[in-house]
Amino acid sequence: MRRMTFDEGRKLTTAVRTPNPSLSGVRPESSAAVLDLVEDPFRDVADAHERLSALESLLYERDDRRAAFLTIYARVTAEVDEGLSRDAFNDPAWVADYLVTFADHYRRAFCAFERGTVDEVPDPWRLSFETSVRGDALVSQDILLGINAHVNYDLALALSEVGIDPDRRAKYDDHRRINRVLRSLVDEEQDLIAERYAGGIADVDESLGRLDETLSFFTLREGRRNAWRGAVVLTDGRYGPVKRAVRWYLKSLSMGAGHFILAPTTNAAVRERLERLEDGGPTTRSEA
Repeated sequence: MRRMTFDEGRKLTTAVRTPNPSLSGVRPESSAAVLDLVEDPFRDVADAHERLSALESLLYERDDRRAAFLTIYARVTAEVDEGLSRDAFNDPAWVADYLVTFADHYRRAFCAFERGTVDEVPDPWRLSFETSVRGDALVSQDILLGINAHVNYDLALALSEVGIDPDRRAKYDDHRRINRVLRSLVDEEQDLIAERYAGGIADVDESLGRLDETLSFFTLREGRRNAWRGAVVLTDGRYGPVKRAVRWYLKSLSMGAGHFILAPTTNAAVRERLERLEDGGPTTRSEA
């Protein structure tokens, strides 16, 4: 994997320190039907998958772009649940607890945002939700912002909550097995997004090759590896300042990544071209 350059690191630091204009208080009108799906903690993996899928369907029907991330997330949850049913993990009980705890971080953030209690929404999720609700970014950016918030921010916290001991090595192996599940779903998930949201998503993926390179530090695999490291520090750290420093780092990392994700469309002309690509249409007006 290519290392971050000094210039990229400088840009990340600048992004973290700069107030984010996207955190503007934008939110949808609260819906009882939506809140019914996210108010109570998930009971188990099956319940998480059922309610995440129902939420995705409800948001999709309402043209709420928060659905796009859920299209991916619900599918991943189903696939890991299937792996649990065929004993694909060393410690299936731990993996199930891990998945439910992780999903509850998303549920709590979503519920707080839906209720308008934005002070309870972690900044990476607030950036993701507000961007999706405004609907002025690419679908691919909506998805990446959700993945960024969930993996680069939530995951280390969820792992530390569910516990990585005893048998830390076996649990880490299960954590890595989920990486293989994620990798196996890439093509299927791209097809789902193309079918439901953006017919030209493959063209956008090709056009954003440079963005993929810039974001190499924040790829899903590296993000999950980094989350495990964070969970280790949160577990082994003896002092409160160490744990607070980890939380600051997770927030800074995910907010910096969020700025990188949104950067390509800050230019109106570039955004217009990429929007046409996502829609599967011509990339210039002369082609129309």
